[in-house]
Amino acid sequence: MAAAPAPAAPRGFFDSLPRLQEASQTFDAARYRAAPDDWVMAVTDIVDSTRAIAAGRHKAVNFAAAMAIAAAKNLCAPETIPFLFGGDGAVLMLPPRHVAQARVALARVRGAAAREHGLQLRVGLAPVATLRRFGCDVRVARYEPSPGNSFGVFIGGGVAVLEDAVRGRGHGELTALVAIPESLDDGVAPDLSGLSCRWDALRSRHGKMLTLIVQGAADAGAVHAAVLRLAEQDGDVRAVRTDNLHARWPPKDFMLEARARSRGRWLPLWAAWVLVETLFARWVMARKRPLGRFDPQRYRQQVSTNTDFCRHDDTLCFVIDCSVARIDAIAAYVAECAAVQGFRHGMDVADTALMTCLVSSAEAGLHVHFVDGGGGGYTNAARQMKAAARAAAGSSPGTPPA
Repeated sequence: MAAAPAPAAPRGFFDSLPRLQEASQTFDAARYRAAPDDWVMAVTDIVDSTRAIAAGRHKAVNFAAAMAIAAAKNLCAPETIPFLFGGDGAVLMLPPRHVAQARVALARVRGAAAREHGLQLRVGLAPVATLRRFGCDVRVARYEPSPGNSFGVFIGGGVAVLEDAVRGRGHGELTALVAIPESLDDGVAPDLSGLSCRWDALRSRHGKMLTLIVQGAADAGAVHAAVLRLAEQDGDVRAVRTDNLHARWPPKDFMLEARARSRGRWLPLWAAWVLVETLFARWVMARKRPLGRFDPQRYRQQVSTNTDFCRHDDTLCFVIDCSVARIDAIAAYVAECAAVQGFRHGMDVADTALMTCLVSSAEAGLHVHFVDGGGGGYTNAARQMKAAARAAAGSSPGTPPA
């Protein structure tokens, strides 16, 4: 039976939600609110991201996954919208007045991912009312680790239903409804203002960067808290800290930003501009003293705070920094819980993590950062989880992934 429709809500629905400053608060279902029927949810997903990452294109995969977030955020500014980063895809919601423009923007993002990065991007969009008609719900909370820097978290099953539809695995009617025609891509470059990837890979301080996905746990909050307790025996487990933020010059992947900012104009000019800008930024950061309204020390501290936390429906994903000994203990704990409770999980271990940034105003402290385990943390953990599920179901090694 389909969930009961939610009452209409004002345009500033997400702005009106309580701010959750701690990730632990996102596990309290009472803090979530029903999304308005006329808002739309969109998801993106990179096809065969595993192969691209294996070819050394992890940064391009993360950048392409964040493109839809940047385009939607710029489209709706100054109104705040909920969004989530998933390594090789994204989830976002938009108010009804932007639906037509959002369809075009997502079509342009898909086209740009193919033209500029050689990546095939699935995109899909559906009103919340439509998702509810297919038996799920969409409830949203606002995770805001620092003032003005918000991420969305979702429960109710709507994200999973839309993702299945976009991948062609769900109800055929819904798959047709969420499709965004190729013809909407007019070749105009999407507005990706603020999207960049200037920081070096984030090296672990404790030993390894651990990427963990837990799916279907009856009490995901308890699993999350227990994993953090195990890891925190070595100290701060944040993947991003002031002591592992380093930026070389020129930035290794500065051409990703140059292509995004050129918007179809002469690329060499924009590449040169990005190089000049990043050199100046490097000088300002090294100087460690305020320049006008920009305080480099404060900015570095904010970067370590304004990182994403991914939770939607029954899926929890996060990246932490911990020692090898703690990883073994965490793996044993999660495996034991999964055996008892019947949930699925995947884990990836790397020396580094990668970060992609979306900066609205560095001076005003408005910037958010998307983190993935090095070498394809989220993608590798998801692949491991799917492989374990196939093995448990007795599938042959050659069975294609679900």
